[in-house]
Amino acid sequence: MIEKGYGLTRGKKIRNGITSVVLNLIMLIFSLSCIFPLVWMFYSSLKIKREFNADVMSLPSNPTFSNYQKILTNTDYHIGESIMNSVRTTVISVLLIVAFGFIIGYFLARVKFKGSKIIWIMLLMGMLIPIHSLLVPIYVVFNQTKLSNQWFTLMIPYVAFGMPIAVFLVQGFVKEVPTALEEAASIDGCSFSGTLFRVILPICRPVLITVAILQTFSCWNEFSFALVLIKETRLQTVPLAMTQFTGQFSSDYPKIMAAMLITMAPIVVLYFAFSKHIIKGMVAGAVKG
Repeated sequence: MIEKGYGLTRGKKIRNGITSVVLNLIMLIFSLSCIFPLVWMFYSSLKIKREFNADVMSLPSNPTFSNYQKILTNTDYHIGESIMNSVRTTVISVLLIVAFGFIIGYFLARVKFKGSKIIWIMLLMGMLIPIHSLLVPIYVVFNQTKLSNQWFTLMIPYVAFGMPIAVFLVQGFVKEVPTALEEAASIDGCSFSGTLFRVILPICRPVLITVAILQTFSCWNEFSFALVLIKETRLQTVPLAMTQFTGQFSSDYPKIMAAMLITMAPIVVLYFAFSKHIIKGMVAGAVKG
């Protein structure tokens, strides 16, 4: 009887071990499928155009960083200027989204007033309506009001369309914060603004970091509004700068990949540095207690 039970236990362990190996192998394959495009882009950027056209998958016979040098030194590409434009637009937009998202999300979670449902519905519509369906009316409005082709042009739609997700994340997080903390701060003589920024703001740090990281990715990679609302080269962002490397009859793919890696570097470093905060912020407040 003991030997039979031992045999069943051993057989179950073997099956669990095989299942674990198979699942890990599948996850490894998926991980490699995500990593390989980056590896391929990197070693392809070390080729010259003729070598790349001859064989797109082979390793470079004579690796060279000339593509990176040409992109960074040639003023015709405006990569440095485009990166600075993207940094300025992204930083200001994210700061505004986080600030207004925190304040509006707090008020929707704590204060009940007549227009709260209307504001909530409007923010919900901002998440449900496809952004690209609004490109034409936004283009017309911006042209009529002379808001296009300005250094602050892209910040307006970025903040407007980034607000809904920020507000909903903050609102859901604040609802899980005990009101006793605010009552205790009030009893101790803390003003409303002091309670909001000294008590609630530090508690909401995980979700605000998540909002900031997600919106940084969105603003940095956004292309549609930049293409429609920005026409001057001096104001173009990184996604628009990438279009310079594609010609009517041919494309210099090694240079394209070198430029993509240069512009991807800041956002990839940011992701790996704060990836844990994204997970913490998304699940924060999901479990009560």
